[in-house]
Amino acid sequence: MERTDIINSKEKQEAVRLLIANEELTCAQKAGELFILGYNCAQAVFLAFYEEYNMDFDTALKLSSSFGGGMGQLREVCGAVSGMFMVAGLKYGYSDPTDKQGKAGHYERIRELAGGFKEENGSMICRELLGLSITERQEERKTPIKKKPCKELVMNAADILENYIKQNPDIIGE
Repeated sequence: MERTDIINSKEKQEAVRLLIANEELTCAQKAGELFILGYNCAQAVFLAFYEEYNMDFDTALKLSSSFGGGMGQLREVCGAVSGMFMVAGLKYGYSDPTDKQGKAGHYERIRELAGGFKEENGSMICRELLGLSITERQEERKTPIKKKPCKELVMNAADILENYIKQNPDIIGE
């Protein structure tokens, strides 16, 4: 069965669950495949780490659905970065609003992840990554983008986060 057949079939959810559970694939590879299957950039990164948190599949999809295309195709913060931040929040985040140390530590972690992405890609702003002007959305462009880098960006965000988690397995959020 081809990927395009899976996208519109009843077997899609099971195929995605098998993909996510495949221990032979890195999270970056999972994220790239999820993006190819039609999930937006934020969903692809978020789902690649699905086993890191206790959330039902539909909730995970809905929670991350608004962040694709630089937040609802506004072309602001790259959805892959947003997906990376959502996973980091679930894994390492704080929940006590009075925990100033936890909050500061978590924000530092987010800045570190963002810095890694910006260092490798030059920006974390969707329109800049796609070469669009501040007022332009890809769908409105008269000249199509020669090569949309989204799959690579999704894979890069997942790789950065996977490496961070490997290096920081014992940090526990509140």
